[in-house]
Amino acid sequence: MNFIETQRACFLIGSNLGDRLGLISKAIGMLHQKLGDNIKVSGVYATAPWGTHSPEEYLNIAISLDTHYSPLETMQKALQIERELGRIRTGILNEPRSIDIDLVLFGAVTLNTEVVTVPHPRMHLRKFVLLPLSEIEPHMVNPVLQKTVGEMLAECTDTLPVEIFTHI
Repeated sequence: MNFIETQRACFLIGSNLGDRLGLISKAIGMLHQKLGDNIKVSGVYATAPWGTHSPEEYLNIAISLDTHYSPLETMQKALQIERELGRIRTGILNEPRSIDIDLVLFGAVTLNTEVVTVPHPRMHLRKFVLLPLSEIEPHMVNPVLQKTVGEMLAECTDTLPVEIFTHI
């Protein structure tokens, strides 16, 4: 582990196959256990698939936590959790999936590698990311766009339906 100053890591977790709520709940617990503490969890949102014609509706949730891991280590642990929960990546963009864990913000850090890009380069275009994230971290700033989550949500032109489903 590369010990770093504590950073606030923000994730979007989504699922549209299988026991969606169960998988999301397990992912939250595993992220909390493996990565950090001081966790915040948004409501669960039902969303239409973005960038695909898949008929399966997604459930999405945002979480944030404090971690001492680097962004790369954080994403590697998230990918391991996906595998442990049965995710198989086929390489098809926006395919249906049992679980998807995206690291969308990592404090004020910017990073672009083959494994992770933070902030997530398309987060400001996706209401299904911004709406749940605005519940828990509305004042967190995207260091590339220099806008808060709340500001990005107010400016987002995404018209796909995003509705509260439940709370975990």
